[in-house]
Amino acid sequence: MNTKPERIIIFDTTLRDGEQCPGATLNIDEKLTIAKQLARLGVDIIEAGFAFASPGDFEAVSKIAQIVGTEDGPVICSLARARQEDIKTAAQAIKPAAKGRIHTFIATSDIHLKYKLKKTKSEVVAIAEEMVAYAKTFTDNVEFSPEDAGRSDPEFLYQVLERAIAAGATTVNIPDTVGYTTPSEFGALIKGIKENVPNIDQAIISVHGHNDLGLAVANFLEAVKNGARQLECTINGIGERAGNAALEELVMALHVRRQYFNPFLGRSIDSEEPLTNIDTRQIYKTSRQVSSLTGMLVQPNKAIVGANAFAHESGIHQDGVLKNKLTYEIMDAQLIGLTENQIVLGKHSGRNAFRTRLKELGYELTETELNKAFVRFKEVADKKKEISDWDLEAIVNDEIQQAPDLFRLELVQVSCGSNARPTATVTLRTPEGEELIDAAIGTGPVDAVYKAINRVVNVPNQLIEFSVQSVTAGIDAIGEVTIRLKYEGRVFSGHAANTDIIVASAQAYVNALNRLYAALQNQQQQQQVVANN
Repeated sequence: MNTKPERIIIFDTTLRDGEQCPGATLNIDEKLTIAKQLARLGVDIIEAGFAFASPGDFEAVSKIAQIVGTEDGPVICSLARARQEDIKTAAQAIKPAAKGRIHTFIATSDIHLKYKLKKTKSEVVAIAEEMVAYAKTFTDNVEFSPEDAGRSDPEFLYQVLERAIAAGATTVNIPDTVGYTTPSEFGALIKGIKENVPNIDQAIISVHGHNDLGLAVANFLEAVKNGARQLECTINGIGERAGNAALEELVMALHVRRQYFNPFLGRSIDSEEPLTNIDTRQIYKTSRQVSSLTGMLVQPNKAIVGANAFAHESGIHQDGVLKNKLTYEIMDAQLIGLTENQIVLGKHSGRNAFRTRLKELGYELTETELNKAFVRFKEVADKKKEISDWDLEAIVNDEIQQAPDLFRLELVQVSCGSNARPTATVTLRTPEGEELIDAAIGTGPVDAVYKAINRVVNVPNQLIEFSVQSVTAGIDAIGEVTIRLKYEGRVFSGHAANTDIIVASAQAYVNALNRLYAALQNQQQQQQVVANN
């Protein structure tokens, strides 16, 4: 087997590990939307979910395998514990894909063996070997991960990997599960595997890492220098705890510094050939979409995709950039698909122009979604003289990621001022058509709106995050509001965009409450089924 592929393989786990980020839960349609964009981005493998985790996860993996996993599309992968039922379910979920992969794992660190698995090293080796061989009966493409490899005994790690490869693993992934290692340590770990696993030439070495110490991307780049050829990452670096290695940072580091990395891949130092299959012009669009659908905002100073990534305020910097961009910019913003904020549509634009521009921006909407988005577009166009691409993205993302329509906001009206008590009146409509009206006083207009909505919906919850972000500059900018609610340990996010920030706040809150309410209904239905049985 050729263990030195021409390019670094990009394994995207936004829909699996990324979705494990608190409050980032996605429904099936949202996952499919992201999967389609990941395919346009050019990722080699999409880890679409953990099929055994829930019926919803199974359905999402299966649907992505069927629709996105075409012959010329990415490999569709499902995670599975080293258990027969997990692996069998994963195999069923990825079956519709032209190219499928089963990714199975078991922990190998002493702390996991002692406290989590309560198994000996010999037992873990036997399980890994047996389960990889079982996965191999369903597909030739099997990946094995020794969980918490970064804190595992290297000699034991070599043994587990050798047996897993002998059993049929074609990719072995080395996870820094808790983000513990430093770049030099992680590079040495990969080098040790290359030198001490006898059959390592029969598998591709992959890496997976978390950002608990802010070192995930640095660790991965060091791993590449020492033989890793697959990188497991997420859009915007979302994921458990402090997140994962960010795809956009890895890809652009390999692109901008390719002369540095070329020799480690056996290339001429001056080679201009891309090191990955990623279409970098899709990076910004993908980042925006994932941020919008998950409700996970991108911090302004985030590398590559942050709002300030290509901004210059210092006079010295501005002067240099005006004379030559290379003085203070190491990459062109257009490389990641960030173009000038050009005005393309207005209130007199028709449906066909609207549809055409959305296609150019990479959106594939159903007729129903297009109609809803077009109505919103006209509403915004009546309030704003000029509509930018960013405005369009906000409008479309807001429409296509709506939560279950259990309560619909019909009216929100506030009264506030320097010497007045902020008061809000809201009207919500139930699915049965019943109109619910109430009012409340708060410490500010948004607080008053939320208290009024709570009185109407009457679902206990704790507001744990409220954030507002302007889509574009100017007094008439669209404001995006993201909130998170907590109920019995679970987090539910809500998102909305509007030129009126109070309206956006109300819509985002109702959006989150609908998700919470839908979860409660599902829980009650499941309890009823159990009770009837």
